[in-house]
Amino acid sequence: MEGPRRIDPDRDDMKALLQLIRTAFASMDGVIDPPSSAHELTAESLRDKARLETGFVIMDEGLPVACLFCRPERPDTLYLGKLAVDPARQGRGLGRLLLAAADDLARAAGLRRLRLETRVELDGNHRTFERWGFVKTGESRHPGFSRTTAIDMERAVPEVP
Repeated sequence: MEGPRRIDPDRDDMKALLQLIRTAFASMDGVIDPPSSAHELTAESLRDKARLETGFVIMDEGLPVACLFCRPERPDTLYLGKLAVDPARQGRGLGRLLLAAADDLARAAGLRRLRLETRVELDGNHRTFERWGFVKTGESRHPGFSRTTAIDMERAVPEVP
């Protein structure tokens, strides 16, 4: 297994990366409302995303098994999105490896906080992010919804000893 390493939008197989995201997010189908924006991704839109944001991937035997996209947000915050781990490999620390890469990226950019959003229905994700040091900082709604659809979570970027 290799990685995490930065995604290269000109060299990496975006179709394989898209398949990873769709597979990792499939368990949300019929659970979250509105449906995941992962359904709207295409290989080309994912390539565009990788050009605009910093993506990290973990590869195993030439296939992506985990990924994360990051972008600066606000003066001191790095936003984390599309965290995906192959369901057959969840619970093996791949998410933590991606989080460490995001910490390194944030420190290099002088950013002090990491932020993510998780769907309100995904209690297991909330607990995982809490174990990783994230705390709930707010709630949000998708356009057209009168109820909370997402939970905002943040944590400080740890200093390197």
